[in-house]
Amino acid sequence: MKITRISVFQVDLPLHEGSYKWSGGKSVEVFDSTVVRIDTDAGVSGHGEVCPLGPVYLPSYARGVRAGLEELAPQLIGEDPTQIERLNRTMDAALKGHPYVKSAIDMAAWDVLGQVAGMPVCELLGGRYGDDFVLYRAISQETPEAMAASVTRYREEGYRRFQLKVGGDPDTDVERIHAAATVLGRGDKLIADANTGWLRHEAMRVAAAVRDVDVYIEQPCASYEECLSVRRHTDRPFVLDESIDGIDTLLRGHADLAMDVVNIKIGKFGGLSRARQARDLCLTLGIAMTLEDTWGGDVVTAAIAHLAHSTPPEFLFTATDFNSYVTVSIAAGAPRRTRGRMAAPAGPGLGVRPRAEVLGEPVLVFG
Repeated sequence: MKITRISVFQVDLPLHEGSYKWSGGKSVEVFDSTVVRIDTDAGVSGHGEVCPLGPVYLPSYARGVRAGLEELAPQLIGEDPTQIERLNRTMDAALKGHPYVKSAIDMAAWDVLGQVAGMPVCELLGGRYGDDFVLYRAISQETPEAMAASVTRYREEGYRRFQLKVGGDPDTDVERIHAAATVLGRGDKLIADANTGWLRHEAMRVAAAVRDVDVYIEQPCASYEECLSVRRHTDRPFVLDESIDGIDTLLRGHADLAMDVVNIKIGKFGGLSRARQARDLCLTLGIAMTLEDTWGGDVVTAAIAHLAHSTPPEFLFTATDFNSYVTVSIAAGAPRRTRGRMAAPAGPGLGVRPRAEVLGEPVLVFG
C-alpha cells in the first residue's frame, strides 16, 4: 500500500463558553485546527487532526502545522502508511523536531491501519478495557465564585474530575482552590493546574496554603527544576505536563520522583505512536496518566478515546473530551461523553467519518 495524496484542511472551532482562559491572562476564543487526510492506492483513506492551544502555550502554533506539512508531506508520497514506525522515521529524517507537525500524519496512519486490519485503533494500541473511561472537565480561569459554580454545573452533568485553571495571583488562586473544594463530593478529584504560571516562591505559598485541601498541584512553574523544587516542599500529589515532552524527560522525572501523575498530550509527543510509547513506559514504571492533546475537535477526541480506552484503568488518572467544548462537529461517529465518561468508537480505525461540508476544500494538497 502506498500514500498517493495528502490533503490538508483548516477548520475554526469556536467555544461554547466564548473563551478559554488560563495562566498569565492567556485566552483563546476560536481554535484553529488542522485536519489531514491520507489517500492510498488501495482506496483506503485515513484522517488525523492537530490543534495547538494558541501560539503562547507550547512551542507550536496553528499556521506552523501547515507550514511544516508543506515541507514534510511531499516526501511521504509513495510511503506505506501501515508501516507506521518506518513512516515516523521517514518523517523524522525529513523534518528535524517539530513533533506537533507530524502528529496528524501519524494519527491518520493509525486510522488507515485500523481500517485495513478491520479493528478499532484501541485494540491495536493494546486492547479495550471496560465499557468506558473517566473524563475531566477543565474550568476556565474566572473569579473563585464563578469557578466553583462551574464545578457545580459540571458535577450535575456527571463529571467527577475537575482541572482548575490557576497560575494567576497566588492569593486569588488559593481562594479559587478552596471555593471549588467546598462543592466537591466523595470520590471527586480536584487538580489545580497553573500551566507554568507561578514563580517558585508563589507556588510554594499556594502549596502551603492548600495543605488542608485534597488537591493535585499541576505544573506550577515554567522549568522542570522549579517544579521539582516545589514538589520537594509539598505533600500534595503532583502532576507534570508541559515539562514532559519526550521519553528522556519522562525517565528523568521518574528518577527524580518528580511527579505522581504525568500528562501525555498526543500532539506534544508527535502522534499516537510516540504517545503510546510514553504510555507503555508509564505502565512499566507505575506512573498514572492523564491522556489528552493540546486541543481539537472530533478527530482528536476519537484518538484520545482510543489511547485512553486501551490503557488499564488503574493507570488512567483521566482523559478529556475536547469535542464537547466546541460548537462545530467535524466528523460523524465521534465519541460523545455520557455522565462524565466516554468510550472509543467500535468501528475500524478511528471510527469517525469527517464531514466534507464542514471541512470544505483543502488548503493544501500533495501528490
